[in-house]
Amino acid sequence: MMTRKLPIIAVATAPGKAGVGVVRISGNNLEAITKALFQKTLKPRQANLLTLRDSGGQTIDQLIAIYFSAPASFTGEDVLELQCHGGPQLLELVMKRCLELGKDIGLVIAEPGEFTLRAYLNNKIDLAQAEAIADLIDAQSEAAVRGAARSLQGEFSDDINELIEEITQLRILVESTLDFPEEEIEFLENAQARVRLEAVKTKLQSLLAGAKQGKILRDGIQLVLAGAPNVGKSSLLNRLAGEEVSIVTPIAGTTRDRVKESITIEGVPMHLIDTAGLRDTNDVVESKGIERSWDAIRLADLVIFMADIDSSDTDSRLKDKILAELPPKCPVVHVMNKSDLLPVNTLLMPEGAILISAKTGDGIPALKRKILEMVGWSGPQEGAIVARRRHLDCLERASEHIVKSEQFAANGNNSLELFAEELSLAQNHLGQITGKLLPDDLLGKIFSQFCIGK
Repeated sequence: MMTRKLPIIAVATAPGKAGVGVVRISGNNLEAITKALFQKTLKPRQANLLTLRDSGGQTIDQLIAIYFSAPASFTGEDVLELQCHGGPQLLELVMKRCLELGKDIGLVIAEPGEFTLRAYLNNKIDLAQAEAIADLIDAQSEAAVRGAARSLQGEFSDDINELIEEITQLRILVESTLDFPEEEIEFLENAQARVRLEAVKTKLQSLLAGAKQGKILRDGIQLVLAGAPNVGKSSLLNRLAGEEVSIVTPIAGTTRDRVKESITIEGVPMHLIDTAGLRDTNDVVESKGIERSWDAIRLADLVIFMADIDSSDTDSRLKDKILAELPPKCPVVHVMNKSDLLPVNTLLMPEGAILISAKTGDGIPALKRKILEMVGWSGPQEGAIVARRRHLDCLERASEHIVKSEQFAANGNNSLELFAEELSLAQNHLGQITGKLLPDDLLGKIFSQFCIGK
């Protein structure tokens, strides 16, 4: 994404009909366009009830206009927000009129995320806070909303900056000794450099553990129900979803394509995918569905392999085939269904399997607990934040460099330059989280995923 100096405009509210729709303009020296729109100069930070007219003098809408002068605005530039009635066609007319009157100052339609990008570039927020805006909009559970809000308020950034500062002080200590080779080790020991390094390592590991939980809150879990035909996958989907999402019949092969449903379990978003029963078939339509089922399995975060109480060697071979297709480290929960048909003590349960009845709900609470355990969810935590894969990658790489720096620190005088270098690399990775050290191409990629108008 190229950083543009031109003023930008976009509808800041979601598409569709609503009571209110907001059109946002940001740029430098917007006094001219406010005067052209309303024939008056607006006082900053005051709501004004005004009438917007077209070029022929006809009323487009009566709206509320609020003007924010730079730098006291979201973007750090002059900002004009027009709160109109929320009809899509009406908002289109408001946009058209603004673009007509803003032609002389180069007013253009904003690219995705460009308002937030300008806020970041003008130091109103850092990159982690900017990403938290998109995460707050996309949050799929109450816990995710609260976690994104904490990130937006800067709690995650504060933790990162605190770590960076501690590493900086440690670097200063190590690098200041390099010109005095006879005194290096004694000086560092007296300054408790290794003790301080251990404290950095502990804080980083704690932050990494919290970020892993935060990624679950943000992205949810891709949970795939797999197994042979007619073992109860669709019934389990309906039971977990709390409604009749998937068709259930006694006929094997009823589900011929993936059926998706989003739910939450203890505040954790789960994207359930009911797949076509896995078997050999000559039916062209069912074969397509089975092919898509394998695609879903290959992208899963967790697979529930279902069999029923009449489980056979075929089920065992099918499970082995599924295991061979799974992504690295993807856990599998083995579920035995239809417990309502036979006494429990007559069943030969595979080790670690969970016995349920999708029909009656028996065993479902235990299954939910197992799902959360297998994906690494440790329960809601005070101060939890929402994190992205990018954040985890940076934290993991920083942690690797801290471990290496610890090894070099233990080697004595001969490795102190490498000790300092590893600290520098760890610091750089942490700086990428808040955007202090970030390649321009990655910056463009991040903001291109935002909504237009945000």
